[in-house]
Amino acid sequence: MSLQGKAKQEVIKKYATKKDDTGSPEVQVAILTTRINELSEHMQTHKKDLHSRRGLLAMVAKRRKLLDYLKKKNEKRYQDLIASLGIRR
Repeated sequence: MSLQGKAKQEVIKKYATKKDDTGSPEVQVAILTTRINELSEHMQTHKKDLHSRRGLLAMVAKRRKLLDYLKKKNEKRYQDLIASLGIRR
């Protein structure tokens, strides 16, 4: 359930903070959000897929940790990111 190359590159290009940026919190959160959205759709039809549910919960927890880190380091970047991704909190 990982992102395919072209889709991942588009997400990276959209949220990169500088050229060749793949590891900033913004990019990591954007990739995780895309994967979470895809897996959430999968879980709607396959409700008993407990292995995928565990992976989904792990991704949500990792995204939450990255967002907490970003909020601690730079509040404006955090607010801009959650607004552009449509994550409520």
